[in-house]
Amino acid sequence: MHTIDVTGLSCPIPVIQVKKETDAGNLPLQVSVNVGAPRENIKRLAANCGLKVSEQPAGDGVFTLELTRA
Repeated sequence: MHTIDVTGLSCPIPVIQVKKETDAGNLPLQVSVNVGAPRENIKRLAANCGLKVSEQPAGDGVFTLELTRA
């Protein structure tokens, strides 16, 4: 499983990094992301790409998103 950490980055950088990884076929992909706009935008990107998203709180306002093929 590929992993990336986009915590602390402002949009659109987290979305761009996730898009690069998914376009390269790096799935499943585990993403550490802050709660708020970056998290919601990554979930929206995944849905638009036909990917399944599962998420787990990782503490301190950070979530771990796992993107897989639907």
